Amino acid sequence: MAKFTGPKGKLVRRFGVNIYGNPKYDRLLERRSHGPGQHGPNQARRKVSDYGQQLVEKQKLRHTYGLLEKQFRRTFRKAQQMRGVTGDNLLSLLETRLDSIAFRVGFGCTLMQARQLVNHGHLKVNGRRVDIASFRVRVGDLITVRDSSTSRELASRYLVENPRFDGAEWLTIDRKELSVMVNRLPQRDEIQAAANEQMIVELYSK
Repeated sequence: MAKFTGPKGKLVRRFGVNIYGNPKYDRLLERRSHGPGQHGPNQARRKVSDYGQQLVEKQKLRHTYGLLEKQFRRTFRKAQQMRGVTGDNLLSLLETRLDSIAFRVGFGCTLMQARQLVNHGHLKVNGRRVDIASFRVRVGDLITVRDSSTSRELASRYLVENPRFDGAEWLTIDRKELSVMVNRLPQRDEIQAAANEQMIVELYSK
């Protein structure tokens, strides 16, 4: 699958926010808070149109979850077809991808590391091996680590190195059994989005 392979540090500096959740980008923003390039220090002086700001917000969210444009647009169209607020639906769909949940609970220090864990078939959903990162996890699903020494050692090490899970009520994690139960869909205030999803809705609604 195609993926972004460019310099992530430049994206973080361009957006001015750590969209990847990796502490090293927090340190980068502390050292170099302005945008990249020779015109970076003057970035704040530029007047950005409403359309330009909407594009920026879309790019923030797309890169946060590591999606290509076509994948992101397809997810948005699905969010539009669901009941409720489109922006909330979009965030919920992105957050309930298997790779997103694996990252949130600590199966990787970055989303790409958690995605690799999924792509290599180390995780199962309801007892069935799943190696598709975009797999949509539903309420009541049980995510477990494969019963192999390699998978369990890898997952255990990731959990120790990345104590990220903060007890969100929509997930229950059992560190001993290396399992995650999806209790319900996440609510908007439980999703830490670096972007303004309403501006993304306005962009795609034109």
